[in-house]
Amino acid sequence: MEAMTIPMAKVHTLSGNRLKLSKLAHDDPKLLKDKIFDIVKNQDVAYFKCQFTDLTGIIKSITMPISKLEDAIESNIWFDGSSIEGFTRIFESDMYLKLDLSTFAIIPWSRERGRVTARFICDVYTPDGMPFEGDPRYILKKQIARAEKLGLTFYTGPELEFFLFKKDGDEIKTLPHDKAGYFDFSTDLAVDIRKEITDCLIDLDIDVETLHHEVAEGQHEINFTYSDALTTADNAATLKFTVKAIAQKYGLHATFMPKPIAGQNGSGMHIHQSIFKNGENAFFDENSETNLSTMAHQFIAGQLKHIKGMAAILNPIVNSYKRLVPGYEAPTYIAWGNTNRSALIRIPRYTPGREKSTRAELRNPDPSCNPYLAFAVMLAAGLDGIENELVPPAPVNEDIFALDEAKAEELQIDTLPQNLWEATQELEKDEVIRRALGEHAFKSIYSANKAQWFDYKTYVTKWEYDKYLTSH
Repeated sequence: MEAMTIPMAKVHTLSGNRLKLSKLAHDDPKLLKDKIFDIVKNQDVAYFKCQFTDLTGIIKSITMPISKLEDAIESNIWFDGSSIEGFTRIFESDMYLKLDLSTFAIIPWSRERGRVTARFICDVYTPDGMPFEGDPRYILKKQIARAEKLGLTFYTGPELEFFLFKKDGDEIKTLPHDKAGYFDFSTDLAVDIRKEITDCLIDLDIDVETLHHEVAEGQHEINFTYSDALTTADNAATLKFTVKAIAQKYGLHATFMPKPIAGQNGSGMHIHQSIFKNGENAFFDENSETNLSTMAHQFIAGQLKHIKGMAAILNPIVNSYKRLVPGYEAPTYIAWGNTNRSALIRIPRYTPGREKSTRAELRNPDPSCNPYLAFAVMLAAGLDGIENELVPPAPVNEDIFALDEAKAEELQIDTLPQNLWEATQELEKDEVIRRALGEHAFKSIYSANKAQWFDYKTYVTKWEYDKYLTSH
């Protein structure tokens, strides 16, 4: 049954404000703080949430009355890190959150309940005042700083796909919300839901570009404008919790699980990426036959070299590898190509006059990944290619989906890891990606993946019952 549309006030009070707040944070922190308190007063804000992510990308938050905001800004917020996945051990649990004031925004749907709530994205610190090595946001910041030393800025633009499923009370049914397909309209029941999600994202200062139904039944995609990697990672995390919150209002469940339905396309998170230097797109070269610069080629070579080790981060759960199989428009071979949607890395067609849009699209990541860690390892791999002047193999411009193993071997095209444990072992061997994560994060991820793989390996599935119970 189609969900009833729930009307919502369209209050775009902070549109474009993230950039302004970021500039204030740099130029005049006191003026930034005063501006936030003015908004809090004028918008009758009653609560604020302090958000951060664990290593798996799950958003965590602490909610406080607005009367505590001054103390939170001046004295930070202490919490027990031992209870967070991949953080600290019980005997070293004290940690604190430092509010990033430039991420201040009002949560739009909180207005409906009459208790307006704001949010801040936070950085995690240890008691000695040092950034926590296992904070995904800090891991990304370290790679961004590494690029800045070379005069480079990393820009990303992800395409997050998700499914909307029906619910029966609290029980989630793996039944798609509609029977529509790619770009369908008349059979698409989620038009109003996507619009409401988009309205909320705009209020949260995310510049949405497109929203549409995806290939599979019940599958959707909302894209927003590219930005620097840290802002984009913040936006991707914000999109996830917004999608889930609005779906819940409609009595639905939104999932970013990569392959929730057997026999249907899975959900990907294709990531468009480029490097800028001195305000210009360093991936563009007008004198190149393909308009792709030497630096772009080096960046691509670095990612192709390290993609196996990156897979454990870009495809971080057992289910991720049910998507990365032939026949469902997801890459399995390690190759790149110009305008080739079957390639692992695709170079979109160049449009004259749009040099700043020159980019490389990485197509194996899925939306279950932690965007901070994903961008960190992608940048680390690309910088390794630039610093060591790596040269990529020749581009492949034929249908890679149609290749058989013999043809792939003839073309010397390798394959992505076939399961989570294989990917985790590749991560263990890759010093560049491992160093980008830091030993604390690597060890936590390795341990968690090993446990996840053991649980999966020893679990007896319904498929096995159906296949073997009566025949053996």
